[in-house]
Order: sequence, then structure tokens, then C-alpha cells
Amino acid sequence: MPTLERSFDVCPERPAEPVWMQEIPLRQAYQRVLVQDIYRAQNLERIVETGSCACEIRFPSWDDAEGAFRERHASDERWEMLQASDAYNRRASAVRPAAKAICEAAGNW
Repeated sequence: MPTLERSFDVCPERPAEPVWMQEIPLRQAYQRVLVQDIYRAQNLERIVETGSCACEIRFPSWDDAEGAFRERHASDERWEMLQASDAYNRRASAVRPAAKAICEAAGNW
């Protein structure tokens, strides 16, 4: 029977998003997306920097991404957050091939 619970074949013990992100009103969903984009870019960069795709490297706590959001973007206007999301996506895309190669070699992609 299908459920709404997500399950993962790789690194199944991933940390959950912070509660405030899960409960954010739909009109402010761009804030949640920005934190997700920060998280993804940071994690892919960390994989390349360390040369490791261990689960704690690929899926660490959300603290760093949440901190970056609060320090740099929490008071931004919506359009500024959308621009920041685009920049984080470009960063993630730039390192994704190298991170993927490291993770595939580790059997963790």
C-alpha cells in the first residue's frame, strides 16, 4: 500500500528538514526552496572538497544551510531569494558531475 513516507535506497537515515520549513505557508514556499538549494549546493561541494560520499557528508544536518539562509537571505525580498536560489543551483550544477563520480565510485548515488 503506498504511503506519503519517503524511503531511500541510498543513505536512508537522512535528517528531516527543519519543522519550520515543513510548515511554511504556500505563499512563502520560495524560502523553503532556497534553503533546499543551499543545502544541495553545500553538500555537493563538500563531497568534492573531501573526496568522500559518506552519508554524513552527502546528507548532513540542515544546520549549515539553515544558518546560511538566516545570515544571508532571511531579510531578502522574494525576488532576491529567487535570484539566490538560481545562484545556488548554478553552484550545485557546476560540481554535480564530480560529486556524482565520487558517489558512484562509493556506490552511494
